[in-house]
Amino acid sequence: MRNERPLRILHCFRSPVGGIFRHVRDLAEAHARAGHKVGILCDSTTGGAHEDALFDAVRPFLELGIIRVPIHRTVGPSDLGVLWRCYKEIRGLQPDVLHGHGAKGGALARIVGSALRVEKYRVARLYSPHGGSLHYDRKSLAGGIVFRLERLQEGLTEALVFVCDYERQTYFAKIGQPAGRSELIYNGVGDADFAPVETNPDAVDFAYIGMMRDLKGPDLFIDAFAETERAVGRPLSAVMIGDGPQRRQYEAMAARMGLSDRISLLPAMRTREAFALARTVVIPSRAESMPYLFLEALAAEKPVIATRVGGIPEVLGADSRALVEPDNAQALAATMAATIEDTGWAVRTMPDRERVRASFSASVMANRVMELYRELTHEPRAGEARLRLRWISGRIDLKS
Repeated sequence: MRNERPLRILHCFRSPVGGIFRHVRDLAEAHARAGHKVGILCDSTTGGAHEDALFDAVRPFLELGIIRVPIHRTVGPSDLGVLWRCYKEIRGLQPDVLHGHGAKGGALARIVGSALRVEKYRVARLYSPHGGSLHYDRKSLAGGIVFRLERLQEGLTEALVFVCDYERQTYFAKIGQPAGRSELIYNGVGDADFAPVETNPDAVDFAYIGMMRDLKGPDLFIDAFAETERAVGRPLSAVMIGDGPQRRQYEAMAARMGLSDRISLLPAMRTREAFALARTVVIPSRAESMPYLFLEALAAEKPVIATRVGGIPEVLGADSRALVEPDNAQALAATMAATIEDTGWAVRTMPDRERVRASFSASVMANRVMELYRELTHEPRAGEARLRLRWISGRIDLKS
């Protein structure tokens, strides 16, 4: 019989932007509504007004609070001070579960959790890569170092949690078969997301939504947009929505190509508000794991064009005409042109929304994650503990 007391759960991650933050917010809300005590630890230097509003929305579900400390993207001497500060903060919260997300969050959760276990404090240490360090090239010097560090940390981990099979297979190929437990639990979106979003009457043709950095492909979007105009023989319209370190670079790129009057750039906003601004969503990423934006767009019945990266083909199907090869603006433009010239493209290409809901809902995700937390934090009953001690001491009594 399991101990069904409420669990104390702390999620650790670096950047409160994008899919990881969405993943953590969904888990936190679902588990808080189920009676558990949840908290967040993340970077204090990332995010803006949009992220502040998201924190405000999830704050009522975070009984363990929000801890924000400066956490740099790269590894450096400052990480030692961050570890010590996080250790003091986490120790005071007495969590049952430390769930690290992304490379930095995973290291924090597992190193601090291991320090607590040295003090005989029972805490489950979990790690979800969410792509993160898996984007490195195995043959590069940086990749070799990162993958060795990931391998070393397996000994500090009760379970690895992968959000798609692509992520799991990439981990196996680059780092190796995990020495301990691993689980595949797909990302999922909430019931409210499975409602169609009406397109505004003045909507543009295409939208890029997400981080403004090369990994996500905003430059490919701009190049493909220009090529699409040439293919269809008339001016089109687009919007790029998001924040990030290279935003000005893409704004300058659009201006240099003479597209400023047809591609507008807007700051990050709520996803469903962004969906209403365009007829088709384009996800031109060079690398992904299982992007929430993609799942949200399908749930909202928005036509989506995406690169064949990460777990996206696991949802659309490997042969979907909505998929294009990554880092190929010409291929992306050809599919964008098809959505303009073929009015039935979306009906024939997009998956059924209810099929998406059956496998990629937040309730399914949260329930499976909680089942794992329970298994990893289960303390044996007194009789079970005595039986284990007898087994260890060689005095097992099968009649007891």
